[in-house]
Amino acid sequence: MQVAVVTVGDELLAGDTVNTNAAWLCTELTERGVSVERVTTVPDRVADIARVVNEYHAEYDAVVVTGGLGPTHDDVTMEAVAAAFGRSLERNPDAEEWLETNGGYSAADLVEGTTDLPAGSRMLPNDEGVAPGAVVGSVYVLPGVPGEMKAMFARVADEFAGERTHVRFVHTSEPESSLIERFEAVQSEFDVTVGSYPGDHVRIKLAGADEETVESAAAWLEARVESYEE
Repeated sequence: MQVAVVTVGDELLAGDTVNTNAAWLCTELTERGVSVERVTTVPDRVADIARVVNEYHAEYDAVVVTGGLGPTHDDVTMEAVAAAFGRSLERNPDAEEWLETNGGYSAADLVEGTTDLPAGSRMLPNDEGVAPGAVVGSVYVLPGVPGEMKAMFARVADEFAGERTHVRFVHTSEPESSLIERFEAVQSEFDVTVGSYPGDHVRIKLAGADEETVESAAAWLEARVESYEE
């Protein structure tokens, strides 16, 4: 399963807010065997959100959009997703009923637009807040508040699945440039992929479908590099 993640918010692009939602979603999806193919951040503009959602919906198995839900002036994600599908925004009776039953709100208590969702979408309850999410086709629209986003994702997590990849990291104090031949050798010897991430030391990521193969590759490589001691 191939998935794209879209995070919405001017504050993310300005650096006012750290985009922790993208990292969290990528980790959760990867652990479920999903291949995250794109992570894109867009401003609070209907045209930009609609264009990216439309493009990614056509290209990937699912799109997860987070941010910009609610009735305030800059919460335009639902409008944009509706536009991407050529649908209107409508008051969603399921959302109103859920908020009344579980949140203690009446329709009169809610700011106008709170329960407006794309026509024909599936409502996703917000266990930690007010603004509901939605599923439109294979596009999942979640809140931007981290606690609300995580709780809502938990409701749909089982809808994301793929072949689980097993991962091991090997840490070395050697420079990355000196490791190239050993990277090629371990890939020739074992059915794994290799990624390397330099910093104060080099983290070597070994990944593959078979856990035993990944463990064997890690042991092979650990015997052939200088280990990093913190």
